[in-house]
Amino acid sequence: MQITFYKYEGTGNDFIFIDNRQNVFPKTDVKLIEKLCDRRFGIGADGLILIENDDETDFQMTYYNSDGNQSSMCGNGGRCIVAFAKSLNLINDQTTFLATDGIHKAFLFEDGIISLGMKDVDEVIIDSDYVFLNTGSPHHVIIVDNIDNYDVKGIGAKIRYSDLYGKAGSNVNFVKQLSDNHFRLRTYERGVEDETYSCGTGATAAAIAMNAIGKTNSNHINLDVEGGKLEVSFIKEGNVYTNVFLKGPATFVFEGKVEI
Repeated sequence: MQITFYKYEGTGNDFIFIDNRQNVFPKTDVKLIEKLCDRRFGIGADGLILIENDDETDFQMTYYNSDGNQSSMCGNGGRCIVAFAKSLNLINDQTTFLATDGIHKAFLFEDGIISLGMKDVDEVIIDSDYVFLNTGSPHHVIIVDNIDNYDVKGIGAKIRYSDLYGKAGSNVNFVKQLSDNHFRLRTYERGVEDETYSCGTGATAAAIAMNAIGKTNSNHINLDVEGGKLEVSFIKEGNVYTNVFLKGPATFVFEGKVEI
């Protein structure tokens, strides 16, 4: 069977998109999804995302990591699926959609920037060496100095597979402060099992973590990731972070057909 796919990227975090509103894609075929995401033997991507029907919102987002397994929320993928939905004429300049961690709202701007509402964060675990929180996906956040030459893949893998997080593991984020509300970020993503050019839930986690430990008092954080720039804003009410938004570009790359 031949299907049409679409490639999008959000600050270098790239995804294969498939319109599965007619339920034609074999969702349980882990090996197929892994092959499609392979950068040598497939299309190549950090993940594969299906847009599907939902009774209560504009559409449903179903996300798979490049290892072929269905995963938790993906922030950059969420921004990109909004751009994809717009191209399918499903939405106009704002939308609500269902993802694995609940309903998200998003706003589209004329310059290709998309602002995505993320889940509230009501628990931030602060340790002497790291911060842990869940922004739709679990994230371990640490501050490092020599971020340019840091062994993100090696050290990230050790933390991801450590006894601290067990079999499920965690994404791992390395942060360097540049100014009061400006940070540099590199992320090791579970499921990809490597550093990615960007991670939306990771950027959200890093921003909230830096506020939680007092590195910034700002509620609007700028983050430089390997693939570009992201912005995270939020409102802090007591110990709860609400009205969390991830803002950045979502770009169409190409479309094609593939035999599955």
